[in-house]
Amino acid sequence: MITLQRPGALQALPPLSLYVHLPWCLKKCPYCDFNSHEASRGQGSPLTSPIAMPGAAPMSAPPAGQATSHLSPELEARYIQALMADLESALPQIWGRRVHTIFIGGGTPSLFSPDSIDRLLADIRARLPLEPQCEITLEANPGTFEKDRFKAFRQAGVNRLSIGVQSFDDAKLKALGRVHDRAQAIAAIEEAQRHFDTFNLDLMYALPGQSTADLDADAQQALAFEPPHLSLYHLTMEPNTVFANQPPKDLPDDDTAFDMLDHLIERADAAGLQRYEVSAYARPGHQCQHNLNYWQFGDYLGIGAGAHSKISFPDRIVRQVRWREPASYMDKALQGQACSNETPVDLSSRGFEFMMNALRLKDGFELLRFGERTGLTLASIQQPLAQAEAQGLLQRDLARAWPTAKGFDFLSDLQALFLKD
Repeated sequence: MITLQRPGALQALPPLSLYVHLPWCLKKCPYCDFNSHEASRGQGSPLTSPIAMPGAAPMSAPPAGQATSHLSPELEARYIQALMADLESALPQIWGRRVHTIFIGGGTPSLFSPDSIDRLLADIRARLPLEPQCEITLEANPGTFEKDRFKAFRQAGVNRLSIGVQSFDDAKLKALGRVHDRAQAIAAIEEAQRHFDTFNLDLMYALPGQSTADLDADAQQALAFEPPHLSLYHLTMEPNTVFANQPPKDLPDDDTAFDMLDHLIERADAAGLQRYEVSAYARPGHQCQHNLNYWQFGDYLGIGAGAHSKISFPDRIVRQVRWREPASYMDKALQGQACSNETPVDLSSRGFEFMMNALRLKDGFELLRFGERTGLTLASIQQPLAQAEAQGLLQRDLARAWPTAKGFDFLSDLQALFLKD
């Protein structure tokens, strides 16, 4: 008997991750296009203590035990209550599926107290089955660092930190609008080293007025900590940001930025960090599993203000977005209406969406995985695969396809080949 499979149907569901968005930050960075909301220090502020701003006497770097700004306990409690209402409303869509990774992003999640993060993770565990070795990442800002805070996050169940350093140069940090300075960054990394087996450092390049010597000093300082994972980002002028409207002066040109990246790649490779994604470098065994699931077209449930989800079902794939503004999100989530919109991922766009993610990976993707994750046949992308190969942007064998070095350098051109007219 012949069984006909509906076009686009999935024979197996991909791994599932959970993303939790905590939207508040001390100060909105001028380059940031994420859904982050500055915690005002005026009347009715959600903050409970003064901010330790770099260069402000007497504490450019907080001494041992020095408190930094926190959100109010009432706001933290209400937001977590909203998150759990959001999660419970979403549970019917993911019944029976284990969560492989959790990523707590923002905003600045480390503004939340360790007690609140502990309660958040306990509440998640009470509602979702986690894989035994579930990777749980928390984004942390050195400007929210205080002694023993990272230790408390580890005790709460976080097993991976991602620290937004960006630079170790005080002048460059000021130009980027960061709320920490070099001393705070170093203190935060040293504390992370003491309590976490794996952590990530974010570093930016092509900064305003940055010379090759400046770049090398940042790279040398970052690599001196022997980080298990390093993320390198080119400062870009994203739409709807302060920098987009008022670009900083003395930005390196594109050729200089390419040279800077080549230099960083060489330095990272010499330090034992392998480039496994366009912006990500890791020692063996320290790749970010959460981001790998994104890049391999896995599923993720996003809860929190402005969070995005991609959820697969046997007969369809959908994308969801939560309400963006924190107050509206909390009100809607507590009413069981956290999701602001849901749209299907049409068959015609699945191939491009898969390739847009998978081609970010140095090792590319398994050819069989394309069919498993999209419900499409390889024939649907055979023409752009051949075109990419002919242009020297991609290589393949009987099992895999992967970008060449040229394909990595011209990734947007490679991805565009898979975009249907």
